[in-house]
Amino acid sequence: MISNPFVPFAPFAFAPYRLSGTVYGVLLNHAPALAALGAKANEAPYKAPPKAPVLYVKPRNTLAAAGTQTQLPVGVETLQVGANLGMVIGRTASRVPAQDWASFVAGYAIVDDLSVSHDSFYRPSVRFKALDGSCVIGKPVPLERAPNPDALAVRVWVDGALAHRTDTGQRIRPLAQLLADVTDFMTLAPGDILLLGTSHGATNVRAGQRVVIEIDGLGRLEHTLVAAGAPHDHPMEPHA
Repeated sequence: MISNPFVPFAPFAFAPYRLSGTVYGVLLNHAPALAALGAKANEAPYKAPPKAPVLYVKPRNTLAAAGTQTQLPVGVETLQVGANLGMVIGRTASRVPAQDWASFVAGYAIVDDLSVSHDSFYRPSVRFKALDGSCVIGKPVPLERAPNPDALAVRVWVDGALAHRTDTGQRIRPLAQLLADVTDFMTLAPGDILLLGTSHGATNVRAGQRVVIEIDGLGRLEHTLVAAGAPHDHPMEPHA
């Protein structure tokens, strides 16, 4: 049994002060990722490109702090790094106009949305996305740190070597539009986190490797992976 290393109600230095423990991911929001499907996007089971955000939830068992040692599941040799910009919701958000997005977002956080690599994005399997400790969340920063969130360089380092270079651009739904489209059909609560989505070409990592994610203006997030059942240090409590 892996203990949950994340304390979802640790205080922040700015509103909303506490995470709710609910993190929402989005698939195929990076235009190159959708383009990579090619003709498959019009075939079963998809039948057509998505017309609305394709969402999934990272439940509480997945939440972990920066510095955590993430254990791989039994029988899984690698996990895919999901470098993400996370919007930390500051107040109840329902039917938010895109132009008003900033008044509903308290800040940003770097998030590594780890998952088991898979080819199908149709109704993403819980067993691929909801692994213990697979949502590593960095310390949130205020909006002023990134005045243009849709044009931030993102770098993923594995064991000190640059493994993936991308950015927060080329989104089918840029940050403001994503928040508007999601809150058009569901309400987000203060402390929820909405992820912008993983870029195409994400790298895979194995036990023993150290991952560092850098996003311009937001800083860096670091964590390591260990094999299933391997002894590991108790991670620090986040954002105390």
